[in-house]
Amino acid sequence: MNRTIGKKLSTSVAAAALMFGAGAFASQDELEPVLNAPSDKTLSYDWPMLKVGTGTYEEGPTGVTVFQFEKKALVAVDVRGGGPGTVNAPYMDLGYNYAELDTIVFSGGSWYGLEAVTAVATALKDDGIRDGNAFSLEPNIAMSVGSIIFDFGSRRLNEIYPDKRLAQAAFRAAKTGTFPLGAHGAGRFAKSGGFFGCNAFSGQGGAYREIDGVKIAAFVIANPYGAITKRDGSLAACYEAEGWPEGTIRTPDLMQGFPASRETGKGVAQDEAASNKNTTVSMIVTNQKMDPADLKRLAVQVHTSMARGIQPFATQYDGDVLYAVSTGELEEPRFYSPDLGVMASEVMWDALLASVPEQQKAATPDDAVTHSAAELEAFAGDYHFSQFASLNVSAEGGKLFAKASGKRKVYGIEHEQKTELKPVSQGEFMAPGRYPLTLRFSAGGNLIINPGHWEQTGKRRPQD
Repeated sequence: MNRTIGKKLSTSVAAAALMFGAGAFASQDELEPVLNAPSDKTLSYDWPMLKVGTGTYEEGPTGVTVFQFEKKALVAVDVRGGGPGTVNAPYMDLGYNYAELDTIVFSGGSWYGLEAVTAVATALKDDGIRDGNAFSLEPNIAMSVGSIIFDFGSRRLNEIYPDKRLAQAAFRAAKTGTFPLGAHGAGRFAKSGGFFGCNAFSGQGGAYREIDGVKIAAFVIANPYGAITKRDGSLAACYEAEGWPEGTIRTPDLMQGFPASRETGKGVAQDEAASNKNTTVSMIVTNQKMDPADLKRLAVQVHTSMARGIQPFATQYDGDVLYAVSTGELEEPRFYSPDLGVMASEVMWDALLASVPEQQKAATPDDAVTHSAAELEAFAGDYHFSQFASLNVSAEGGKLFAKASGKRKVYGIEHEQKTELKPVSQGEFMAPGRYPLTLRFSAGGNLIINPGHWEQTGKRRPQD
């Protein structure tokens, strides 16, 4: 970036912070990495060769997932979808038959998150694991590859991204044996099913299986435009529309009923242009030794199989990438590539289903909850979430209203008209709609939207 432009941007952000109050906007330099955060659900696996580290910036929230191999491994890649973001993918397609891979990095933050991939490579060098000597019999240059997902747009109200500092911290915190499932690491603010308006929360999934000494592990950051689908055809998660029939909704029914199924399921509160950007990135690992051609076919076969668990799959608005890795520990092959591909495909489907966390539930308004006029006035004000997202809250006629006042709308709250906020409890309100939208006013002039795992915090602008 041009230094003059960068200086102007920094000045603008600093000026905004002074105008709206300290702490109004989080700066990348002020963020504290949260490493290997505990999860309600965790995958356990027995494979010392493979270590995993996760890091998040909760202010986003967004994050990064780093896979490290104790010895260099062989890797192949299969790239699909209309908007992939990768590092070193063309090199992997050359198919050289020697192990070079050190790490695979998955990151949020769209193309800004690609910084995380190269940051892990420099950490390998800085930590003395790889010295950069390309002229020895076994090249010792760090090879870090990876991909990103889109987790900006309408899902969160800021543009914090996983950076070099977070990626290197996650790499150095990597450990073997456990992998947190759900909204962690690169899947910290992933979503699924935007094609049908589901906009369900997803995250990172993993699965592990050992068959006749052959180890297979699958990992996925599920952020697809399509809907995550169970083996019986039902939706894994979805915020359903009012026009949908009662009972179990099956993805095949939505697919066969298209385009009518989308019209009834369209989320009017969603910014379609912002929500139609997705990507599912994944990795399949085996300890069976494979040559580059077979490893490439394994990548293609498993990636193709994922169209069963994500429907539709690899659209123009996805940037799907799958990495296939052979650690080569099992010298004598036990399975032919197609057979291994069938088993690996099922492990990947398990991983995909494991990525879905418990969904956030919509709050229920309570007519018995009342607030005095003075209490409502105390909630009123301008709340700022970032340089482009803010919310004006006003008290009128014994009720509380909200209206977006920044460049972008705030979830289902528009610029043009006020949205009535209905009381849930003292200091907590909700806005009716297809998607959960809870607003909690807290001490210190903060407004928390959707308190909990995916919360967004705004700070009230000081009164003149």
